Amino acid sequence: MPLTRDRIIGHDLERLAFRFTMLDGGDVVHCQISDAAMDELAGMQGTEGSARQAQFLSLRETIERIASDLYDEAPRFKGYVVRIFMRHLGR
Repeated sequence: MPLTRDRIIGHDLERLAFRFTMLDGGDVVHCQISDAAMDELAGMQGTEGSARQAQFLSLRETIERIASDLYDEAPRFKGYVVRIFMRHLGR
């Protein structure tokens, strides 16, 4: 079952990832995409942290589809976080 859009949390400078949530029915699923993976999707590198939200918004549909696909393949347990890395691109 595909996840549905929820909210944007924002860029995590410590983890070099952009965080967001999606919904599985009524359950919130925490998700994140690495800066490197987001740059790869955008065809660029070295995007400033302050520009990450705009980059996420421009790629949101693609990123959410990847997150939903990964969630469908993942073991289900409370607190599972969908993490998108470069290795998940180009599937």
